[in-house]
Amino acid sequence: MNKQELIKQLERCGMRPGRGLGQNFLLDRNLLEWIVRKAAPQKDENILEVGPGFGALTELLVATGANVTAVEYDHRIAEHLRKRFAGAENRRLIEADACKVDYSELFPDGTPFRCVANLPYAISTVFIAKLCQLDNGPESMLFMLQKEMGERLASPCNCKSYGALTVTTQSIFDVVLEKVVPPEVFYPPPEVESALVSFTRHERFNLDSEGKKHLSTMVRLLFNQRRKQMGKVLCNGYPKEKVQSVLETMGIPATERVDKVPVEQLVNMSELFYRK
Repeated sequence: MNKQELIKQLERCGMRPGRGLGQNFLLDRNLLEWIVRKAAPQKDENILEVGPGFGALTELLVATGANVTAVEYDHRIAEHLRKRFAGAENRRLIEADACKVDYSELFPDGTPFRCVANLPYAISTVFIAKLCQLDNGPESMLFMLQKEMGERLASPCNCKSYGALTVTTQSIFDVVLEKVVPPEVFYPPPEVESALVSFTRHERFNLDSEGKKHLSTMVRLLFNQRRKQMGKVLCNGYPKEKVQSVLETMGIPATERVDKVPVEQLVNMSELFYRK
């Protein structure tokens, strides 16, 4: 679908792209094909796509033979997708807010799935955080994100962009910023650069459900006051004696700032607080 075809489709639906919904439709066919080659969906495997828009990426994913579950919030677009893919048996459409969908129902325990999406930028933080809390989370993800968001999620410690979501995401996935994408390949073009970011599940920590929740709580506490000494900040959430014991066990000075501490140490610290 080129720009003129997209504009006509928008007119037929009686809509304009909603900035509040992060609706920036990807038009570049070569880039869409690159995304599918990079993701390499296999026949009959489960692929989750959030924010399918008018189905440009969905069409290519469905053509691979993968079982594609598309989650679309806008009812006008959802109606278009129902008609466009009416004959596709390997396509499932969920009309809902992607941040409120129960993915454990769509993909029960023992049902592997991966995510591939031009993710609506307005929901990227909440949606990725939600996926990171799932017991049966995706094996991998390939998302189009704002470049700034991609840099944040792939950031090492000692960087300004390193934050709580960086830690919770990297505790589960290896994150790589694969390709910077200019605004011109979208309609309407966003005001920022974008990036394709890959997330590959690793097994370095194997956090259980409660461990993930505790890590998220601990790092949000710390990064909400990232310029303060960790020892003082942690005392706002844990007994002073426990804080002293855990920091001593970890060999981390109480005067250290959280943005200097790598993901592995923060995960181990969380486990000490959680298990004690």
